[in-house]
Amino acid sequence: MVAAANLAMQGVPVTVFEGSPTLSSESRASTFHPPTLDMLDKLGVADDLIKDGLMAPTVQYRSKAFGAVAQFDFGDIADVTDHPYRLQSEQFKLTRIIQRHYQSNPNFRVEFNHAVKGVEQIDGGVRVQIEQPNGATIERTGRWLIGADGARSAVRKSVGLEFEGFTWPERFLVISTPFDFRSAYPDLASVTYVADPRQWFFLLRIPSMWRAMVPVDPDVPDDVALGEAFAIQQLESIAPGAGGPSIIHLTLYRVHQRVAASFRRDRVFLAGDAAHINNPLGGMGMNGGIHDAFSLTNRLAGVWHSALDETALDGYDRERRLVTLEHVQRQTIENKRNLEAATDAEHRRYCEEMQETAADKARSREFLLRISMIKSLERAAELG
Repeated sequence: MVAAANLAMQGVPVTVFEGSPTLSSESRASTFHPPTLDMLDKLGVADDLIKDGLMAPTVQYRSKAFGAVAQFDFGDIADVTDHPYRLQSEQFKLTRIIQRHYQSNPNFRVEFNHAVKGVEQIDGGVRVQIEQPNGATIERTGRWLIGADGARSAVRKSVGLEFEGFTWPERFLVISTPFDFRSAYPDLASVTYVADPRQWFFLLRIPSMWRAMVPVDPDVPDDVALGEAFAIQQLESIAPGAGGPSIIHLTLYRVHQRVAASFRRDRVFLAGDAAHINNPLGGMGMNGGIHDAFSLTNRLAGVWHSALDETALDGYDRERRLVTLEHVQRQTIENKRNLEAATDAEHRRYCEEMQETAADKARSREFLLRISMIKSLERAAELG
């Protein structure tokens, strides 16, 4: 939807093929980083998202043993972003805001119940095979195709691109609850990572509820992990009394670190989860996908209007794939390993390092630029 909006705004006709009858309302990503909000502002959709979201100006790192060890304020990088905070708002709200803003734009079209099953390269364009609800298959052609169809991308598979990487042995359980964790931890920030050698967890406040994310051992069956009793047990281990209120939603998922062998195959491009997936610690998955969308569609619009030569499209794979490997994958893997530091000594070293980073102005700024993804975009600009 972001890619389509940016193309339509620049006068490029685009159609979104959506396999479902409506835009998804699944509970997925919910963190928007400062530079992502800057980008969405250019589309005219940031204000509506912000109105319906929750601003998180700080991010906190805690230890079960030592309490709060470090806190960072995005206001310290207000000189490089118009939105010095993380915004907590569900991904599905953004897609609806985009549809509302762009549905009257003649270059913007969304076709529901149109699931792309395959793609074929043709002279000067691409041909896609689309499955409809009645089982019928139709074909549509276009100049380019952006495969933004998720981790199981039919587009990526159709053009034969490998999805290289690995899967973590444990799964992640996300528990949405109305319990206010600040009643247990009064100094808690809206975005808090809690390290522990035995059971780390992540707390995230969004409008009207909190989300707690915990790792689940490989030997725990899915049906047990998705049971209310297991979720209550996990919440009680985080804060006494947290298991009392009703649980709003449970999501259990396998966690991967994978990157496509290339983000381009001739006239077919990959973006978002179709191109790269990572663990959610740091909120970089959806944001990285939005950054993909802007990088690619700015190039496509330039070629469409003859302001750029088609060779400019080559830079998309070089830029976004390298940035994904150097920054997103590296940072999210580091985040996980720090939180789960296996020994008490390693855990103490991590806590001391975070304290030292927060206390040093230059190191703190560098850290904020990295976790906000501004550093990755600076690297992308260098790569062109």
